[in-house]
Amino acid sequence: MFVGGQSLYESKRKRHDNIHVFPSSVDAVHFKSARQPGVDPDDQREIPHPRIGFFGVIDERMDMDIVAGIAALRPQWQLVMIGPTAKISPQSLRRAENIHWLGCKQYQELPNYLSGWDVGIMPFAMNEATRFISPTKTPEFLAAGVPVVSTPITDVVNPYGAAGHVEIASNAEAFVAKIDLLLSRPKAHWLSSIDAFLAEMSWDKTWARMMLHIASVGAESKSAREGQLV
Repeated sequence: MFVGGQSLYESKRKRHDNIHVFPSSVDAVHFKSARQPGVDPDDQREIPHPRIGFFGVIDERMDMDIVAGIAALRPQWQLVMIGPTAKISPQSLRRAENIHWLGCKQYQELPNYLSGWDVGIMPFAMNEATRFISPTKTPEFLAAGVPVVSTPITDVVNPYGAAGHVEIASNAEAFVAKIDLLLSRPKAHWLSSIDAFLAEMSWDKTWARMMLHIASVGAESKSAREGQLV
């Protein structure tokens, strides 16, 4: 049995005698292309800096109060919000001159958007829907070289927050303080530590480790069957 995050593992590990945790991996090559100057997409080109970005499904897991609060506290910042809406009405999206809901984009397009962002945000609501999530976008933001602030999602706080790779905040005021910090912080040392952290997190390496577990179970089953035949 495989689970996609440490918090989910902790809640399920007593339900199976062969359970393993594999948190989200990352296509680092794809997202690292965002570290190079790219062509700003048409719908982002005219948006001023600083740009504070989010990408992903926009649903009941997003804390809209944090989004609206950041926009109100820092009207000179531009919030670029990318992704389809699900389980919520598009009419429920908070509206302001500096919040830009750009809709769904293709996976191949994401690095061009991230290349133009100064800071990323993961304003997840702290509710039952987010209790066990291990957001794939965490290592994707990092691979893209975009510093990120997140609410205290368990699988983000540990390991990313504990290692200093992601800043953690619980409300709009704290998000603004952390974003201010990231806007002024040099990135060179941070990027070096990020690359070392992500070095073993490719999807290929994750799949290879999963296959070792599957192969070992297959070998045990074969051995058991052969023993029964004897």
